[in-house]
Amino acid sequence: MPTLSDEALSRLRGIRRDIHAHPELAFAEVRTAALVAGRLRDLGLEVTEGIGGTGVVGVVRGRAGGPVIGLRADMDALPIVEAGDRPYRSTVEGVMHACGHDGHVTMLLGAAELLAAGPALDGTVVLVFQPAEEGAAGAPAMIDDGVLERFGIQEIYGIHNIPGIAEGHFGVRPGVQLASFDELDIIVSAAGAHAMAPHATGDVIVAGSALVTALQTIVSRRLDPLVPAVVSITQFTAGETNNVLPTTARLRGTARCLSAQARDRIEELVTGMCASVAAAHGVTIDLRYERRYPCTVNDPDCAARAARVAAEVAGASRVDPRTPGILAAEDFSFFLERIPGAYAFLGNGPITPDRGPVHNDSYDFNDDIIGVGAEYLAAVAAAAIADRHR
Repeated sequence: MPTLSDEALSRLRGIRRDIHAHPELAFAEVRTAALVAGRLRDLGLEVTEGIGGTGVVGVVRGRAGGPVIGLRADMDALPIVEAGDRPYRSTVEGVMHACGHDGHVTMLLGAAELLAAGPALDGTVVLVFQPAEEGAAGAPAMIDDGVLERFGIQEIYGIHNIPGIAEGHFGVRPGVQLASFDELDIIVSAAGAHAMAPHATGDVIVAGSALVTALQTIVSRRLDPLVPAVVSITQFTAGETNNVLPTTARLRGTARCLSAQARDRIEELVTGMCASVAAAHGVTIDLRYERRYPCTVNDPDCAARAARVAAEVAGASRVDPRTPGILAAEDFSFFLERIPGAYAFLGNGPITPDRGPVHNDSYDFNDDIIGVGAEYLAAVAAAAIADRHR
């Protein structure tokens, strides 16, 4: 597989910064999708737009009847006000590429350039530019719109930059690499009363506080300590004044873990604790436990291929083939529920005041990893086609 020239890298850097300056939220990636589609057409590729909303698919055709491998990048930004005054700072107030999806799109465009210019493959590569990864489930939207069947995708690969991992280093593992992600929305209700007469009503604040404390025992005392998990209550709202016991309290939060079995157990325990606290405190508790993203589970053979290719591209010393799983979540998981594939981490370099962690107002994608990311994506698709063709 050829490498990107300095001219190509400079052009891609400009594309990345243009996307960064014009971020778009989930299912509103109209400008980004148009930019992607235009660039793919410039490369002479087949392009289909509007899949799953604003999704774009490009096709690099090789031998007819050969394997079909997918590569995926996410396109959406986050509702964050960007800090700092970079020349390519977001021009959309309150919206920012704070997770590096601008870089992911750019790396996949670089891979498209390499594949389009490279030798003919014994199969086809399908480039999937996905909307709405940030909690809005763009992957299921594309799947429901038939992206896998329409293009015959048999295997799929993705990549995510990770601040805190050394620049240009890769991490991948067989099995669970990213967590499941569920949302808790809890309403505690009672009759309410004057603050001087707490005996006249159930106290939603005391009950809610007891529930928060109980939920913290799920991970510390009720789950296998060898399974990473977290249950976090991130919002607790109740009352409007100092002399009234309110009628309602609302608790919101998230549950994440690296095990499908633990995920089931967490939901069971949260449900049981809500019922127990309600009975103990004389209140009503209504729980909405919404399952959002499943665990991201890499196929073992695909993970091994990803590690091998990353070593060929970046050097074996820069690849961890058994990187620890983390409690972030990804809707790439929905693709991996349907077909084999692997999701890899790519180091964005150290976290500094000028380049923060993801989902932070000081985050910035490291343009120096565009080349290695693009070359990895192109090479892993070519390797998967070659391995399947044998």
